[in-house]
Amino acid sequence: MSDKEKGKKKGNSHWPLKVFLISVAVSAVLSFCSSTALTGASYVIALLVLTAFIGLGIIFDMIGVAVTAADPRPFHSMAAHKEKGGREAVKLLSKANEVSSFCNDVVGDICGIVSGSTAAVIVTQLQQSFNTTSVLVSIGVTALISGITIGGKALGKTVAINDSTSVVYRVAKVMHALHLFR
Repeated sequence: MSDKEKGKKKGNSHWPLKVFLISVAVSAVLSFCSSTALTGASYVIALLVLTAFIGLGIIFDMIGVAVTAADPRPFHSMAAHKEKGGREAVKLLSKANEVSSFCNDVVGDICGIVSGSTAAVIVTQLQQSFNTTSVLVSIGVTALISGITIGGKALGKTVAINDSTSVVYRVAKVMHALHLFR
């Protein structure tokens, strides 16, 4: 095994620990944001929080899929011509495994968990409003949220696979504007 292969293998051995620590941090931040927004919130606010977390999960799922599906050649050309976002796109694609894991597993899964806890708040509010403890309210809300989340992710994955270059380029342009990966 060459020194380069050993270095690459060694560099990846820390990824599970990094992703664990990142997951804990991101989960704490998103849970704090959700809890803060939901304290004493109305239905409208709770639905907005829920929509935001479902949307965030869908968007990050799209990014994770697009990064694994995209062809790097157009981005190498963009980077060589110093186009905004070209270098960031190359960097994203060179770390496709980590980017996909972060987007799909860390952010996507955390958004799913937080949207579930948000759903519990909504169910509790509905049950209190209608003075009922019926399990049908919980089943209905959970089923609806699951359908929206899964359907949205399926649609997002289709877009990400069919238009991966565009998705990656948009993300790279945002990263360029935010001065990430510089």
